Amino acid sequence: MSQVFHQLLETLLAEREHFNRIWFAGDHVTPPPFSYQVNFPRLEMVISGEYLNELEDPDHGITEVKIMAGDALYIPPNSWNKPNWDTDCSVLSLLFGKRQLGFSLVSKAKGQTNFYDIQKHSIQTRTGFAIDHILAALNALAKEPLQKPMDEHLLQALMSYCQQMLATPSDTNKKRSEDLYQGICIYIQENFHRPITRDSIAKRFNITPNHLSRLFRQQGHMRMADYITWVRIERAKFMLKKYTFRLNEVATRCGFQDVNYFYRVFKNKTGMTPSDYRGRD
Repeated sequence: MSQVFHQLLETLLAEREHFNRIWFAGDHVTPPPFSYQVNFPRLEMVISGEYLNELEDPDHGITEVKIMAGDALYIPPNSWNKPNWDTDCSVLSLLFGKRQLGFSLVSKAKGQTNFYDIQKHSIQTRTGFAIDHILAALNALAKEPLQKPMDEHLLQALMSYCQQMLATPSDTNKKRSEDLYQGICIYIQENFHRPITRDSIAKRFNITPNHLSRLFRQQGHMRMADYITWVRIERAKFMLKKYTFRLNEVATRCGFQDVNYFYRVFKNKTGMTPSDYRGRD
């Protein structure tokens, strides 16, 4: 799988010396429901077709944009975007977690309910390397109103770094298990607001549910269900402080279908109610 993404990045670097346009997501406007909003940066590049998105606009609040092949979308930590997948498009996403570097390629046909091609891969990231400085610079540039030439150079450097990371040998069973575990963690962090289950996650990664549970016992510090809850509660804490959502909306946006259940879980995990947490200094 790593070879697929390595070749794809190699092709993009060779073909796209310049991006047609670089879009940046923001975090000042309250995001619409079911937006993608996580605490790590992401880079999305349109391989083919038209990728419709709702993004924050400095002048108009929220606007729908059409991101074309040859364009890139950079989403800083805790910024958001909301894709509209009702078009023909293929999108490559790079996800820069604290411990993992994720790769995702998804393709969608207009009018079809499901994606016809989904490929995912993850590797452990390295700290203290140039990537930290590249991401910090991009996060700062995302706040600028106009695109600068430096934006493009930084994205090219980011792609080159990811390609080099993929070229690093990874042929031990232990390493492959670690990469799979990290990839599943990224998937959960991306999709915490959806009704994800052990079975649905196992199907997405083409493994059995028992293998998935065993992977979390071996690689993680908690059961998979507890990890999903932890991610959702951490995002709920962020939303309670960042936005003025009512509690039922916080619950829904964090994947809890019942506000009373959300209330009980939040209090159990944090020792205080959601309202008390919001009012705490």
